[in-house]
Amino acid sequence: MSTVQKTRAGDSSRLSQNALFGMGNPLLDICAVVDKDFLDKYGLKPNDQILADEKHKALFEEMAKKSKVEYHAGGSTQNSVKIAQWMIQEPHKVATFFGCIGTDHFGEILKQKAAEAHVDAHYYEQSEQPTGTCAACITGDNRSLIANLAAANCYKKEKHLDLDSNWGLVEKARVYYIAGFFLTVSPDSIMKVAKHACEHNKIFGLNLSAPFISQFFKEPLMNVMPYVDILFGNETEAATFAKEQGFETDDIAEIARRVQLLPKVNKNRPRIVVFTQGKDDTVATVGEKVTMFPVIDIDQNEIVDTNGAGDAFVGGFLSELVQEKSLEQCIRAGHYAANIIIQRSGCTFPEKPDFQ
Repeated sequence: MSTVQKTRAGDSSRLSQNALFGMGNPLLDICAVVDKDFLDKYGLKPNDQILADEKHKALFEEMAKKSKVEYHAGGSTQNSVKIAQWMIQEPHKVATFFGCIGTDHFGEILKQKAAEAHVDAHYYEQSEQPTGTCAACITGDNRSLIANLAAANCYKKEKHLDLDSNWGLVEKARVYYIAGFFLTVSPDSIMKVAKHACEHNKIFGLNLSAPFISQFFKEPLMNVMPYVDILFGNETEAATFAKEQGFETDDIAEIARRVQLLPKVNKNRPRIVVFTQGKDDTVATVGEKVTMFPVIDIDQNEIVDTNGAGDAFVGGFLSELVQEKSLEQCIRAGHYAANIIIQRSGCTFPEKPDFQ
């Protein structure tokens, strides 16, 4: 990554539409304040993240009927590209997003929300499954998240990614980012995009996303790893990955170094590994070295919701990466975005960023 002028003036004018490409599981976030009885009714803990099963199906309809309900375009990758677009501001539609939704009311809201965020979303729409949703049940300072992937699980490479008009958008991009969650949906789509990035010396980023990806989707994860230019994750995901790979260390810096040395197809650029650790320093490989980057200090009382912090960090990082900024600048932008998001409810942000 070359370092270019640090001035922000006129930077984004060099950015073209569709320069950043993301693909993942689009979910409509449905946020509402609930009481303990509501949690008990559906067997929920106050602060948890689970996948919906049969007993939760009615919960989404019940949430939607509440008086003060908020809708946001969600899902890990979509959150990240939405935040990257917010950090960039102009031009609109620097970020492209692919994923699968249903032909239903929630799908229409999701399209509207993506448009409001100025993201160029091209959804594969099908009628067999409803649009994926994530209910955020808020009780006091706690949020219980219940995700129903539904349509997000139905993405079909041959019905969407392979179409000339859609593949043309992939070809326009310079930076690609996919959360590991999508390995459970369409590993073939991930491989096609990763190979394209490699063959054209573009940047392909992947996120470990959750410990279960390294544990139960090891084969598709390791199939794509040789094409990964930037690997993101948090300390828990890094530790699980190391254990599954037999690294026999729980030192995050050492894990980053070992991940960097895993086989890589494109030898033109060394793999960059970036592991966040909540309020502790972010660990990143810089050339041959592993470097610590302190996060922005924040009073614990100002933290409202840490759920979107990881997605926000990646979004901030990508906003500078697509402008060819230095790794240090990308991480600084990641820390800035995460700091803003954790002071708000859900993965939301003010009208304009104040990042210098």
